Amino acid sequence: MSRRVVRRNQHGNGTVLMAAIMAVVVTLGATATVVAGYLASHHQARSAADMAALSGAAAYARSEDACDQARRTARQNGARATRCDLVGDEVEFVVTVRVVVEVRVRSPGLPHQVEAEAHAGRVS
Repeated sequence: MSRRVVRRNQHGNGTVLMAAIMAVVVTLGATATVVAGYLASHHQARSAADMAALSGAAAYARSEDACDQARRTARQNGARATRCDLVGDEVEFVVTVRVVVEVRVRSPGLPHQVEAEAHAGRVS
């Protein structure tokens, strides 16, 4: 009994493999871009909230409107202040600011904004 060797034509298998690898690489690259966009927006929101709270506290210590200053500072740092609270008196106080930043690199099904909140006050 002789064995019959069947050889298959393997032309094009490398092309299919490379197409699959490229699809994976492109998907990973797109995912990394979206994640980096959200991380950058979150960092910007935290920084803007910190700066807005600190400037609001400094303004209140100078007998100025804390929330008005916090809103201006948030806007100058690429954010929008959505909440500003002032608790305390002239000696001991805390300014709380919440800001929103638009995400530049968006993905369907994910939020289009990130929020951050910061607190600042006089240290006694």
